[in-house]
Amino acid sequence: MSGHVVVTGGAGFIGSSLCALLAARGERVVALDDLATGSPANLEDAAAEAGVAPPELVRGDVRDEALLARTFAGARAVFHLACLGVRHSLRQPVENHDVNATGTLRALEAARRRDVPRFVCVSTSEVYGTARHAPMTEDHPTLPHTVYGASKLAGEGYARAYHLTWGYPTVVVRPFNAYGPRSHHEGDSGEVIPRFVLRALAGRPLVVFGDGAQTRDFTFVEDTARGILEVGLHPDAAGQTVNLGSGAELTINALADLVREVTGRDVPVERQAPRPGDVLRLLADSGRARERFGFAPRVGLREGLERLVAWYRRQGVDPAVLLAREVVRAWEGP
Repeated sequence: MSGHVVVTGGAGFIGSSLCALLAARGERVVALDDLATGSPANLEDAAAEAGVAPPELVRGDVRDEALLARTFAGARAVFHLACLGVRHSLRQPVENHDVNATGTLRALEAARRRDVPRFVCVSTSEVYGTARHAPMTEDHPTLPHTVYGASKLAGEGYARAYHLTWGYPTVVVRPFNAYGPRSHHEGDSGEVIPRFVLRALAGRPLVVFGDGAQTRDFTFVEDTARGILEVGLHPDAAGQTVNLGSGAELTINALADLVREVTGRDVPVERQAPRPGDVLRLLADSGRARERFGFAPRVGLREGLERLVAWYRRQGVDPAVLLAREVVRAWEGP
């Protein structure tokens, strides 16, 4: 194959890391992003860390058919990460579905019509809902708790349908909870690890929703991006659905304790009412990724947290200033 690689949502948290990895492997990369949650600064920072030039940035909406047609023309692969997140879906469920599900369908159709040789649909562990049994293989029931999870499940269903109907070479990848540099703490995109880290560094309480017994499978962003790349471009991956996780389960309470240890800040925990639609347990079985595609996480949670703390400190910005964009109960409001 020849031509460029397109990453939709490429200026986002995971997308920017993926763009940098692709560029480091000699690919010509185009990041397509409307910058609703991503930023050019993410692309520049990730590229600088990898020692490569930032990719070309095409600003636009993944639902724009004409833009997709131009951007996908001559591409050798599309990695589709563009989406709106879980808390956004609690406030704006129709828009969330439109971007995540309809946007995926439009991207698939544009890629198929232009004979792009590979389409990688990057989904989420949120499609599963709370674990019925653990660890969770790809055959675990999919019973999402939120419109976000449901819309991502619809998108991956479209990807599998394109493979089964037309033989179009799609791959579905389900990352579990990624964290690391450039992760979101702000607005309705804010995630627990960056919020905990910044709050600890600022000497503020760590906000825990519910009893804190919820568990997650946290994976460092470079491992997640590498897994997406390695699985997505593997010649035997077409038609596959593949988990990407660390295989380690941690409660939110234990995460709070670890963040306090890593930051050296003995801040209190502030407990608030449970979040609507919160998933109570996630733990990945990534055996398929490991055995068929050679994926194995390289960065443990403590090391990853230390690297995130160091990254925040290198930014030279007061954590309290960054927290000005935090919205604690991000699902509330219009």
